[in-house]
Amino acid sequence: MSLGQELAPHLPFLRRYSRALTGSQTHGDAFVRATLETIVASPEEFPRDVDARLGLYRTFHAIWSSANIEEGEEPTTDLAGAEGIAHARLSRITPLSRQALLLTSLEGFSSEDAGYLISASAEDVESLVAEAMAEIERQTHADVLIIEDEPIIAMDIESIVRDLGHNVTGVAVTRDEAVAQARKSPPGLVLADIQLADDSSGIDAVKDILSEFSVPVIFITAFPERLLTGARPEPTFLITKPFQRSTVKAAISQALFFDAATVPAG
Repeated sequence: MSLGQELAPHLPFLRRYSRALTGSQTHGDAFVRATLETIVASPEEFPRDVDARLGLYRTFHAIWSSANIEEGEEPTTDLAGAEGIAHARLSRITPLSRQALLLTSLEGFSSEDAGYLISASAEDVESLVAEAMAEIERQTHADVLIIEDEPIIAMDIESIVRDLGHNVTGVAVTRDEAVAQARKSPPGLVLADIQLADDSSGIDAVKDILSEFSVPVIFITAFPERLLTGARPEPTFLITKPFQRSTVKAAISQALFFDAATVPAG
């Protein structure tokens, strides 16, 4: 099997990670392209002492580390919108802790493997994750609309959202209900399933909402690779079903991290 064949199944999930880390499909996918270009240019330097997924993420991190601000640096002042907000918050939370959080909670790497990727010990990774969660949760607060037709899953998501200190404005089970609730109480964050109760689409519901409101969205699906091809406008934040509570918390925190509408809690 060629190296390209080994890496192909892991590319959708690297896109998910890169988008979550940058808060942008465009910038996230650019880092993935740079990673692949680096591998193609120097395949002999690709880490072969670990499995293909670890080697892929390791190469990505080498590029990410060389392109981003170092801990303690002041954020640049010529950034606008989501990137400017994110860089301002980076002055209060280290990039390394955000990476540790997303690698373990969103991507499912063990503390040992995450440590390999960011050049830290497993114990350091666990400390970084705790630091990231505490800091990001303190900085953000939002009104959240949940679009989910499975009652048990909806209750679980609502519990997670409230545990993070956010307010749930409503739980919708159809496209029309979601749009109506968004108009009644404009959300600061939307968590949306793909397939809804009346066979309507959560994607269509979100499109309707985004046509009227600017709000970050996290999609929930059992088939994330279908929405992570890099070939068209796609979700920046995506959670795989079945999900862990820590995964939802990490995605919520990161989505709000890049959103101008969120405000410091308390």
